[in-house]
Amino acid sequence: MTTASDRQRIWLTGATSGIGRALAERLLEQGHRVALSARSESALAELCDGHDNALPLPLDVADRQAVERAGERLAEAFGGLDLAILNAGTCEYLDARDFEVDLVERVFAPNFFGAVYGIEAALPLLRRAREAGGHPLLAATSSAAAYLPLPRAEAYGASKAALSHFMESLRLDLAGEGIGVSLIHPGFVKTPLTDRNDFDMPMRVSTDAAAEAILEGLARRRLDIHFPRRFTLLVRLMGILPPSLRYRLGRRMTRQDSPVETRR
Repeated sequence: MTTASDRQRIWLTGATSGIGRALAERLLEQGHRVALSARSESALAELCDGHDNALPLPLDVADRQAVERAGERLAEAFGGLDLAILNAGTCEYLDARDFEVDLVERVFAPNFFGAVYGIEAALPLLRRAREAGGHPLLAATSSAAAYLPLPRAEAYGASKAALSHFMESLRLDLAGEGIGVSLIHPGFVKTPLTDRNDFDMPMRVSTDAAAEAILEGLARRRLDIHFPRRFTLLVRLMGILPPSLRYRLGRRMTRQDSPVETRR
């Protein structure tokens, strides 16, 4: 059971769907003060209903000014942050036969720059918590796709790989300030986003299982929270194979039909 001394001030983005929804429900049930962000005001209102420890902060993470305003609202409401979980994201698959730069930009906007804007807003509040003697933590949801190039994942995989690299570099620079950085690399999770995929998703887990793995990893301040481990360890192993072997494996997964677009 969470005691008063254990309760944290938390900001979670991508809070109304999939993994974010499962995390939000658990964090609220545990009694933390949780600021919840997503694009849909109505979905946020429904999620926060009946929880006096919830602060709805509707925004599009790809809108830098909106994220800045959210940071100001967080400062007014919480004073500081003990934990920021930058979870919002999207996925669209690229068809190399009809190369579309706009698609790449659409994916990078929330997946990479949305997280960067969130970091810009969260860092001053995490520093306030550290100055008050706390042990703040910054976390971001990447993907197992960051470990290994996959067919049609040029935009999605690159956005997540960029995020992982950015966060790992930032971890080094924040270590001296006492601010922890955790990366979350899920495999396949059953969400409205992945329900639209038209390919096999081995070892796909529920959002409940994903939320449990993430919260356990955050509690332990793990640097890399990845799950399901049988799947993610295999993907990581494939990612360090020689390029010729990676190419042959990737070619076996290449498809010739139309790409699928998903958005949340």
